[in-house]
Amino acid sequence: MKARTLKKDKVNIITMGCSKNLVDSEVLLTQLKGNGINASHESSDQDNNIIIINTCGFIDNAKQESIDTILQYVDAKEQGLVDKVYVTGCLSQRYKDDLEKEIPQVDAFFGTRDLPAILKKFKADYKHELVGERLLTHSAHYAYMKISEGCDRPCSFCAIPLMRGGHISRPIEELVKEAQHKAANGTKELLLIAQDSTYYGLDIYKKRNLAELLRNLADVEGIDWIRLHYAYPTGFPMDVIDVMKERPNICKYLDIPLQHGSTDVLKAMRRGTTREKQEELIHSIREMIPEIAIRTTLIAGHPGEGEKEFQEMVDFVERMKFERLGVFTYSHEENTHAYSMKDSLSQEEKQDRANHLMEVQEQISYDLNQEKIGKTYKVLIDKKEGGHFVGRTEFDSVEVDNEVLIDASKFYCRVGDFVQAKITDATEFDLYGEVVG
Repeated sequence: MKARTLKKDKVNIITMGCSKNLVDSEVLLTQLKGNGINASHESSDQDNNIIIINTCGFIDNAKQESIDTILQYVDAKEQGLVDKVYVTGCLSQRYKDDLEKEIPQVDAFFGTRDLPAILKKFKADYKHELVGERLLTHSAHYAYMKISEGCDRPCSFCAIPLMRGGHISRPIEELVKEAQHKAANGTKELLLIAQDSTYYGLDIYKKRNLAELLRNLADVEGIDWIRLHYAYPTGFPMDVIDVMKERPNICKYLDIPLQHGSTDVLKAMRRGTTREKQEELIHSIREMIPEIAIRTTLIAGHPGEGEKEFQEMVDFVERMKFERLGVFTYSHEENTHAYSMKDSLSQEEKQDRANHLMEVQEQISYDLNQEKIGKTYKVLIDKKEGGHFVGRTEFDSVEVDNEVLIDASKFYCRVGDFVQAKITDATEFDLYGEVVG
């Protein structure tokens, strides 16, 4: 009888949800490889025998997608196609007990801060010398940088504190070291992310210290763009705008989730602010940096949003003319404060409201983009797709904002390089450009 050859484990990490989850997957990938384990991210190879699914538990659709993915791999395990399925991330943190009962075929469930426990399954150690180093799962020219974990805010609709815990800032030195490592490996753009980036430093420095972090990161040689995401508006530290103004490598871009345009709904959301204060903040920021691009997100259909309150939000969008806008429909999440309120709108009604807001935004975006025709911008080339090189200006973030399309039959660009592009045409969400100089 022939002895069975021992096959070496091959690990495949699957990531659901947001960029914060992607960072967690990249850290896990780095630690596994640092321990000599054969691991990849979303590999199409058929011979991966261990699957780790990093789940999202944010809203209903995301939860369903995560569950479907778990079931897909559990099914593959039952067919003998994979040996082990591990589940980590937000859904696993939030519903571990339920999931263990419902899907017992999963080999182990882990929470959002259980990296050492996952490594233990592979007889691997958490390597502290790898802190700050991270294998990227996409082109190396941009990288997400998570500056803090968790959130202390009491927003009524949000389950993130249930899944990610309280706010913990990462020290400036650690983040600078990570930025230096990224720059040495070809990263030109850092996208700073957190559950709440403006809270940065309160726990470890006893003050809001985002401006100081930005200054230190801006000093890192080789980093051309630093982009700020998820800046909570209440108690917004205006010294951040001062630094943005001073430093040319900090993008004139701010992602500031405002969530609503009605004071009554903002109160129900427990956002600690009013529509008037939000408008005042946006005006102040634009006064200091007139060319800034402001991205915000809004929620349609939160409990307490009647026709009047919804119309207030539409008027708010029309008045503020945000350069970038995303709209979510309200998701009724158990164990959140809003779960005790009456969720009176159907999903269809919420979606109609979200669609209406996006129609208003389309016109605003079209008008703003038309003003760019004839102007020349520094553009970072992200990819080649179809007949175009696809890039972004400093006013646009990866995957969520406008793109600049450059005809590949007329111009050659290298992915990861900057070019000067003159805008020749524009639609609601795309700019068309030609390389100059």
